[in-house]
Amino acid sequence: MIEETKITQAIIQTAVDDLLNSLEVDVAIAGAGPSGLTCAYYLAKSRAKVVIFERRLNYGGGLPGGGMLFPRVVIQEKALPIITEMKIKVKPFQSALYTADSVEMVAKLGSRAIDAGVRIFPAIFAEDVLIRENNQVSGLVLNWTAVKISGLHVDPLAIKAKFVVDATGHEAEIARIIERKVTEQPFKTLTGKVMGEKSMWAEQAEQLIVEHTGEAYPGLYLAGMSVCAVYGLPRMGAVFGGMLLSGKKAAELILQR
Repeated sequence: MIEETKITQAIIQTAVDDLLNSLEVDVAIAGAGPSGLTCAYYLAKSRAKVVIFERRLNYGGGLPGGGMLFPRVVIQEKALPIITEMKIKVKPFQSALYTADSVEMVAKLGSRAIDAGVRIFPAIFAEDVLIRENNQVSGLVLNWTAVKISGLHVDPLAIKAKFVVDATGHEAEIARIIERKVTEQPFKTLTGKVMGEKSMWAEQAEQLIVEHTGEAYPGLYLAGMSVCAVYGLPRMGAVFGGMLLSGKKAAELILQR
């Protein structure tokens, strides 16, 4: 017999169990876009305990919309090994460029990450970070996205992580929290501040986003468009090879630690 209260119990009990099991992790990632999902996959594949907190109800960041709502994205040849591992179908175009279905890409990046052991929590955003010894980022302070939208004052809760990844995209939300709250130790940028992304220049951006991916502040790694926002790099549009390569590089650097 299906009893409504049993349905309620099943949902609340198992969801709370998952959250309780995520209070202390190896890596906490803010943002479940393409770079965050890729980073999480490679971390979990190497048996790291990884959680992603995504402020929206759906994951994938701007990827589902493709280019101007045409559900296609461009991938460069250098990112094909990741595409192949994720089992995403591509079609050759020209000059070492390939196209992929953006909806398929979102589904398979998420599926591969989840199958590797990544836990994704939707509709939760990071409103602050934990800072501990030596100004080390050591966790995230979380709240429901609905609380933020409603404007209610509800105190947040916190989780601990050995490392945090800002994969929040153009907004670079975690980096900007640190910029506002921690003044004695600047970012590794020319100004010591979040510099803001520049106008579109795909060729430059695809190279620079990977080069600058890494630890921008003790315990905080950047992946994807947050790299461009912090370091003042150009944006690249609907070209996603650099996003995937950035996520993988961030994972590799964390695993080395």
